Amino acid sequence: MSSTRIGNKRSRNTLTAIFLPLLLLLAAESTVRAGGLNIRQNNVGGISVNAGGIVNQPNVQGRERLRAILLDGLKPIPEGLNEVVSLRKVSLRGLQSAVDEALRNGTGKLPDEVRYLAGLHRIQYVLVYPELNDIVLAGPGEGWTIDDQANVVGITTGQPVLQLDDLLVALRTVTAARDVGISCSIDPTDEGLRQLKSLLAGFTRYQPQVLSQIEQALGPQSITITGVPKDSHFARVLVAADYRMKRIAMDLDPSPVRGLPNYLDMVKTGAVSKDMMPRWWLACHYEPLARSDNGLAWELRGPGVKCMTENDFVAEDGSVETTGQTSHTAQRWADLMTEKYEELSSKDLVFAELRNLMDLCVVAALLEKEQLVDKAGFNLSLLSESGNRLMVDTWNIPQTVATQASVVKKGRNYIISASGGVQIESWQMASQAENSKHVGSIHAQSVAPPDAAAWWWNGS
Repeated sequence: MSSTRIGNKRSRNTLTAIFLPLLLLLAAESTVRAGGLNIRQNNVGGISVNAGGIVNQPNVQGRERLRAILLDGLKPIPEGLNEVVSLRKVSLRGLQSAVDEALRNGTGKLPDEVRYLAGLHRIQYVLVYPELNDIVLAGPGEGWTIDDQANVVGITTGQPVLQLDDLLVALRTVTAARDVGISCSIDPTDEGLRQLKSLLAGFTRYQPQVLSQIEQALGPQSITITGVPKDSHFARVLVAADYRMKRIAMDLDPSPVRGLPNYLDMVKTGAVSKDMMPRWWLACHYEPLARSDNGLAWELRGPGVKCMTENDFVAEDGSVETTGQTSHTAQRWADLMTEKYEELSSKDLVFAELRNLMDLCVVAALLEKEQLVDKAGFNLSLLSESGNRLMVDTWNIPQTVATQASVVKKGRNYIISASGGVQIESWQMASQAENSKHVGSIHAQSVAPPDAAAWWWNGS
C-alpha cells in the first residue's frame, strides 16, 4: 500500500515519484543458525515483508514483541566484554572452535558473545600469526543490548555490533563478490516508466489526483539483489540503507542531521529535465589499506562509505540508460551525504550496519586475495563454506515495493528518482595497499596473552 504527501511549506510545483523500500527485521524458523532466531514475525522494525515478498509498512506492536523476545533471550555478558575498549581482539581460529563446541553440545544455540562477535562494532585490523595458526580481527568493542527498535547495539555507543551471521555471508560469498559483485537496487519496470511518461505528458497543471495516478502508473517496483543470498540479514541491510537514503534525498523523511538538506530544496527552478532522473547509490570508500612489510598485518582506513550519483535517461519506451553524467545539484547532494555519513550513522543505524557489512566484505576479500588463511595454516571451513552444520538465518525475500508519490512546487518541472542502491566493490578495496610500520607494531602487540583461555581479549 502506498501513501501520499503534498508539500506545502514553500512555493513548489515539482512532481516527485519515489519508491519506498525499507526492510528491517523479519524472523524465520531456524535450527542451528548463526543469528539464533527461532521465531517468525513479519511485522517488525520499520517494515514488513510478507511471504510473497511485498514490502509494506509494519506495525509498532510487532516490533515491540520482537524486542521483548530478544531481551528475554539475552544472557549476562561475560566479564571483560562489558568494557569499552579501543581494541578488542577476536581470534578466528578460536571463534570457529567456540562455534564448533556450541554445535556439538546439542543445544542448537550459539552463545551471545559468539553471535555478536564479542561486541566488535568496527574492524580496523587483520593480523596473521602463522606460528599460532591463527588470524585475529581487531577493532573497537563493548558490551551489547537491544535498543528500542530491536537492534543489537553497544551499551555505551548505541552503535550496531558486528554479527556472526553477516560474517558468514561475507566469507561464503567472497568469490561471488569478485565475479558478480554485491549490490542492491530498487527500480521501476520499463512498463511503469513508459506509463508514467505517457501520463505526465498530458499534464498541464497540478491536480490532487496526480499523486494516485503517478503511483498507479509506475506500479510495483522491483528489488534486485546480487552476490549474497536474497533471504539473508545481509541483504535486508542493503535494501534498508537504499530506502533510507532515498527517503532523505526526496524529502519524504526529515534529515536527522544538520547540514544535509533534502535534494528537492537544493534544486533550482528550471535546473532539471523531464527526461533525466538523478540516481544515487552507496559504495565503498576506503583509503589504501595499510600493510606491514611482511604482509601479515593489515589496517582498514577511511570512512568506509560514500554516496555516488549520475543521471539516468528515460527513453520513450520506458527503458533507462545511464548517461555517465550528473547535475551539479545531484553531485552536491551526494557529496553532502558522504561528508555527513559518520554523523548520519549515529542517528540512523542502518547506515552504520551498512558500513559494518562493507568492513566484513573487504576483510573477506583480503583473506582470499592474499591467501591469509593458508599463510596462517588452519582450516576455516566451518565459517567459510556453505552447506555445513552452521547456517545463516533466513528471512522472507524482498521482491517488490509500491510507489509512493509526493508533490513539491518548483517551477514547472518534475523530478523522478527511479533507481539507485548499494554497491560493494570489496575486491577493488582489497587490491589497494601501502606499507606501514605502524601496522607492524600493532601486530607485535596483539598476540594473545599466554594465559588467555578465551577466543577474544582486550588490548590497547
